[in-house]
Amino acid sequence: MLKSYDVTIEGDRIKWLGEKPKVRATRAIIVIEEESLLSSTPKRKTPAHLIGQGKTLGDIVSPIVDQEDWECLK
Repeated sequence: MLKSYDVTIEGDRIKWLGEKPKVRATRAIIVIEEESLLSSTPKRKTPAHLIGQGKTLGDIVSPIVDQEDWECLK
């Protein structure tokens, strides 16, 4: 039976982040999450002819009740 465990590995040390397996020795397959997969670059880019053309919902719709009348904000 296969079971997954969450660990961090620093050098040759393994730190278990949750449950440990109840075995003295075993075989494992390790999947590495590389830094490049966590890229901060956007996946999509707005076409130049659309930039500045859209409005957010807050710019279009105003609240029916004034903020002063909202009991939950007090």
